[in-house]
Amino acid sequence: MNPSILYAVITLAVIGAGSGAILYWVASKFKVEEDPRIDTVAEALPQANCGGCGYAGCRNFAEAIVKTGSLDNLFCPVGGDEVMKRIASILGLEAPTMQPMIAVVRCNGSFQNSPSKFHYDGVKSCAFAHITFTGEGGCPFGCLGQGDCERACSFDAIHINPKTGLPEVNDKCTACGACVKACPRNIIEMRPKGKKDRRIFITCMNQEKGAIARKNCEAACIGCNKCVKECRFDAITVSNNLAYIDPHKCTLCRKCVEVCPTNCILEVNFPPRKRTTQSDSPAEITA
Repeated sequence: MNPSILYAVITLAVIGAGSGAILYWVASKFKVEEDPRIDTVAEALPQANCGGCGYAGCRNFAEAIVKTGSLDNLFCPVGGDEVMKRIASILGLEAPTMQPMIAVVRCNGSFQNSPSKFHYDGVKSCAFAHITFTGEGGCPFGCLGQGDCERACSFDAIHINPKTGLPEVNDKCTACGACVKACPRNIIEMRPKGKKDRRIFITCMNQEKGAIARKNCEAACIGCNKCVKECRFDAITVSNNLAYIDPHKCTLCRKCVEVCPTNCILEVNFPPRKRTTQSDSPAEITA
């Protein structure tokens, strides 16, 4: 063999062996011992990697739980209480009980309530449409209907209704919050599911004055304060011409629904209203 070639081979072999030894020493010196419980906790999680817990994925969430040594302010919305109890059992901790949540769409600007004034023929993206125009119905706060929320959902829990042009949430919702983050107009909110899955909320985000808001949408909140005056539980406030119902104070009595002049307060999963007698006034209606 040519001496120069042999020399080159030996040199490369020595360099390779030396580099390997150095890498081994560095790996041993700076080796980080990982708590084996992280793998156990990660396996107990649903592996949705949706980010609903506030972390990049289930593995990151498991690391946070084990390193923190507590479940305070840590919750997996997809797994819910059952998964958190399982994790608490693994780590010998006490599992907090969280109220089940669900996404709600706070806009009722359907094709009927907010007829199109012109046709949008741009990129099918709410994020793009938001920075280019107010909306086909003219409301600068309403749903744009381009489906960013639908595409963001990994659980097939929200879809645009072709008849209304609005997104609708079904019972597959895991409260991961992906649709909330995807909506550029912040019309999707996470709210408690409520007793017997019953909820009452304002389906409007328009902060314009009443006359202007109604010009673009018949179901717009006009900030009239009638609901505020009717509520006995201090659950409703009006700010910037827009009413808001605090889900933690609301008792689901539905009296606010009856007095709203624009029907922008939505009641979900309630039984049909029953009138007591013909002599009763319209306000005297029981749930």
